[in-house]
Amino acid sequence: MAETKANKPKRNGRKKKTAEPKTVAEAKQLETAPGYWHLTDDEVLLRSPEPEDEYKTSDSWRVLRIQSEFVGGFEALGTITRGVSIFGSARSHEADPMYKAARETARLLSTAGFEIITGGGPGIMEAANRGAHDAGGVSVGCNIELPFEQLPNKYLTKSLSFKYFFVRKTMFIKYSNAYIIFPGGFGTMDEFFEALTLIQTRKIRNFPVVLFGSQYWRGLLAWLTSTMLHEKMINPEDLGLIHLTDSPKDGVDFIIKTCYAGIDNDGCGPVVKKIKSAKGSKQT
Repeated sequence: MAETKANKPKRNGRKKKTAEPKTVAEAKQLETAPGYWHLTDDEVLLRSPEPEDEYKTSDSWRVLRIQSEFVGGFEALGTITRGVSIFGSARSHEADPMYKAARETARLLSTAGFEIITGGGPGIMEAANRGAHDAGGVSVGCNIELPFEQLPNKYLTKSLSFKYFFVRKTMFIKYSNAYIIFPGGFGTMDEFFEALTLIQTRKIRNFPVVLFGSQYWRGLLAWLTSTMLHEKMINPEDLGLIHLTDSPKDGVDFIIKTCYAGIDNDGCGPVVKKIKSAKGSKQT
């Protein structure tokens, strides 16, 4: 019998929903499915164990892998003494004014003797590594394993890959003398506020934190002032940790000036000595 509008069978247009895996083993089996959001080591570690999860005792053994990541990171970055970490959106493209500004900022920093550290991916990260590459300087990329693959950019002189976000974040903090924050999303905000928190609580030395792009950050800074400060959730001096700029040269000058002032930041010492030596040779 021919199919007509009257006798056409009803079809459910909704796709069958994939069942939520109950164990790590089941989740790993799903990784082979096309388009599956791949499970990462971070996700496995942060999952709350289920009663029937046969792998719930493996967390203690996972500490060994975490330890190896710390050791590998410390060994690879142990020679970085003048690092500046630059953060920003991975979605910025080469024609974006912020991409160009990040590239120029990194070039100026490299010329001044600083080593550039980024997340090693595309966008602002690529721009900063590219600027360091332009100046013939050290260009470090600390990549991270994600459910969707993020390839290292091609402007790195030293490339690392991490499975755990907290290990990677430790490397950014430990080997940086300053942070420069370009416009970005949640990840960029995370790095920004974590640095401010660690500085405020005296867990790390008070180093410069530069926000680049006044139009982008204006709303956030207004909220920090009108709400957080007004409600006495932070102190007025806490906002003094932030330097806002739209100029690559101004941002770099602020970092160098902070190093000159010796604001609880011995890590800038080698850079300051190099700059002073260069100026002295020009005068003679």
